[in-house]
Amino acid sequence: MSNAALTSRKRSLWDRLPIVHQLRQSVGLQRGMLVVGLVLTVVFILVAIFAPLIAPYGFSQTKADGTSFGAQQPPSAAHIWGTTSGGYDVFSRVIWGAQTAILVIIVAVILSIFLGVLLGLISGYFGGWLDRVLVVVCDAIYAFPSLLLAIVVAIAISGGQSSLWGGIFAAAISITVVYIPQYFRVIRSEVVRIKSEAYVEAAKVVGASNGRIMFRHVLRNSTRTLPLIFTLNSSEAILTLAGLGFLGFGIEPTAAAEWGYDLNKAVDDVTSGIWWTAIYPGLAIVLAVLGITLVGESLNDLADPRLRGRRRAAVASGQVAETSVVPGGSLTAGPGGVDGLEGGESFDQHGIEVRP
Repeated sequence: MSNAALTSRKRSLWDRLPIVHQLRQSVGLQRGMLVVGLVLTVVFILVAIFAPLIAPYGFSQTKADGTSFGAQQPPSAAHIWGTTSGGYDVFSRVIWGAQTAILVIIVAVILSIFLGVLLGLISGYFGGWLDRVLVVVCDAIYAFPSLLLAIVVAIAISGGQSSLWGGIFAAAISITVVYIPQYFRVIRSEVVRIKSEAYVEAAKVVGASNGRIMFRHVLRNSTRTLPLIFTLNSSEAILTLAGLGFLGFGIEPTAAAEWGYDLNKAVDDVTSGIWWTAIYPGLAIVLAVLGITLVGESLNDLADPRLRGRRRAAVASGQVAETSVVPGGSLTAGPGGVDGLEGGESFDQHGIEVRP
């Protein structure tokens, strides 16, 4: 195999990578939004992963070397973002809060995808009374306000306060209940469409079991839109978690750092002119949600041909010209058609062919 062929193959494999493919496909403002979203999301993930190395103090630490941090201390060399009303270091709480948010997103979205996809697959494939019951139940859940439903579930699971993993699972399960109908609707509609395809009918004719058809043929072709929903739901999960914490139904401050809880405790500080306890957790929520939302919306636009940005005009026209099948050569601009089929012809100002 020649070097050119190897290079072409390597490029094709590289181009098929999800994010790389979308970046090459996007142009202009759309590419800028995707790049900004990816940068913010990557920073958010890296901060969550390396939180123990980045944060100078623990999320529940109020003293160092036997000396208390002090409450509502302004930003200084020892505490670059100041301290909270409870005596916690704001910078450390914000960094550790990214880790809590990532854990809740992972648990909530995985549970939502597993249950939503499974129910949507069964409902769409078998239909009948089971399909009608599941559709009614999911529509009823979907009609509830998401935050209110999450509050009810959190209270039922943990009484509104819990430990680190207890609070993470309580918040995650609360979010899961809200998001299951979204995955259910998407998968069910795809399964209803796919189960009437010829290859599914052929699998039935040769005697394949329902389980094999569902998971080998139908499921593989009905989950292409899940990455888009995953990114959009991840940003909603951060907001739901922050809402639970702000209303007092989240994780205790001694169990984990949570941005919504810190905002709740900073409400009284704002009225007293103490701005640093609220602005940094709030900014963290905004940037994390903005980054994930920009990625999700950009991927959604690129996946829809009707919303996909056009290529640059010069590149596009050049590609169209080179793909011409006209015997005389590639297409050139001209209202009358093709230049070069007959020697010497041209077009006048009205677009009428003029021969010598």
